[in-house]
Amino acid sequence: MVWEYVKQALKLLEQEQGTIIKDWGGRIPIALVYPNSYYIGMSNLGFQTIYGLLNNYENIVCERAFANWQHDRRRDPRQELKSISLETQQELGEFAVIAFSISYELDYLNIARILETCGIPPLAKDRDDSYPLLIAGGPPVTANPEPLAPIFDCIAIGEAEAILPNVIDILGQTDQDDRSALLEALSQVPGIYTPNFGPHKPVQRQWAQDINVFSTVSTVLTPNTEFGNLYLMEVSRGCNRGCRFCMAGCIFKPMRWRSKETLIEAAKEGLTYKKRLGLVGSAISDHPQIEQITSDLTGLGADISLSSLRIKPLSEVMLKAIAGGVTRTVTLAPEAGSERLRKAIKKGISEDDILAAVDMAAAYNIKQIKLYFMIGLPTETDDDIGELARLAIACRQAVNKVSKSTRLMVNVTPFIPKAQTPFQWLPMTAPDIINKRVTAIKTALKNKNIEVKGEGSKWSQVQAILSRGDARLADVLIDMKANTLAEWKRSMAKFELRAEDYAGRQIPTDEQLPWQHIDNGVSSDQLIRELTSALKQD
Repeated sequence: MVWEYVKQALKLLEQEQGTIIKDWGGRIPIALVYPNSYYIGMSNLGFQTIYGLLNNYENIVCERAFANWQHDRRRDPRQELKSISLETQQELGEFAVIAFSISYELDYLNIARILETCGIPPLAKDRDDSYPLLIAGGPPVTANPEPLAPIFDCIAIGEAEAILPNVIDILGQTDQDDRSALLEALSQVPGIYTPNFGPHKPVQRQWAQDINVFSTVSTVLTPNTEFGNLYLMEVSRGCNRGCRFCMAGCIFKPMRWRSKETLIEAAKEGLTYKKRLGLVGSAISDHPQIEQITSDLTGLGADISLSSLRIKPLSEVMLKAIAGGVTRTVTLAPEAGSERLRKAIKKGISEDDILAAVDMAAAYNIKQIKLYFMIGLPTETDDDIGELARLAIACRQAVNKVSKSTRLMVNVTPFIPKAQTPFQWLPMTAPDIINKRVTAIKTALKNKNIEVKGEGSKWSQVQAILSRGDARLADVLIDMKANTLAEWKRSMAKFELRAEDYAGRQIPTDEQLPWQHIDNGVSSDQLIRELTSALKQD
């Protein structure tokens, strides 16, 4: 079976450009693990960036590993888990450090299985100096590391660019066989949380002050990803919009932009590999020079792709660039259907803004317009769902005036309360209500020439539990034998944990939160003020 895995690895490597393979001699070997499929992991710019950053150190050799090499997030991992690295097919247990790059809470379900496949005890307390050092990082653990705290030796709180230099120095200067000394040194690094090595103190989130210093572009190019035909480039980091539901806007503060000159140079390099450039960032349209950047990129012959466009202001220059490309797809995120609810979540756009954006997109002969909404938002009622359907129909009518052939897609996903946001204290809407409202939207938009994609509440509830969870959930994650809802419920029941206590409960604002020791740079008083304004409709 191991030889079969080696053949699969070699096949993937044959199709890659930019793979970094280094000799292990005299270097510290680090396995960088994405706890999901190769397809999803290699679509993640953050994962690729850390791979490049680590390999920039002369004394480090970093190789990638994945939960599996298939494209299926919730597949039973026992059937596909790999315990070897991609580059040289080394067993993960042979590495000095195993670093997990985590982007989604549901990927927590794969972590214990990966470790068990490698013969590594999942709980940190059961591991001695003979096992690799385990480190985790990524947005969800920066917001709330506690569900994984009993598993990892270290958890990075913040951005890798700001934390890695100190960590690499310590790894190079400390005896790898003396785990206690290593953890003692790492516990002093700003942004490093050592949950199983006390005494504990507040951990301050770290961030890169100047993102121009670091290259955040596609490191490895492969057709076996969602963005296989794109060269990805980070344009901005953070967001100043202040939407009350958004975790990314809170944990990537402050807002930072790459300079136009830096982006153009990166684009010139990228265009030697791909004609299409994927611009990445939470607030690309807010870049003060975005229209000039867009014009310069199209002048270089680039076909531009964006994750989404701001509805207000909608850049006509950017829209024109997308219209001139191959996919000609525009994604807009109204988030809520009613004016009242958009005000509650601090979205800052009106119905007129939404209709104007859709009308402009249709006028540029865009082939597909995607509208993203959340359901189950705080204070939401059935009337708000009716408003969502009415708005979608109004958008379809606006498109029809210009082009009846333009596809209109409505995507609805459940609201999930996230740690470190103003809505962290609020419950997730009950699953039966979520399902009822998804059905209501689909019924209202049936035969309206609108494609509707609606996500149910079951896995979203698991995500909400992990988002606001505590260290007791580590036992659940380790105990699960398969990534199924039945297994999740069985394991939760075994440890006498209730979903409603995590996802369905409104937490008093004076209650100690599991993630209270993480200093995100935004005070609880600030978050409470935003929460109060939302509930008062201010």
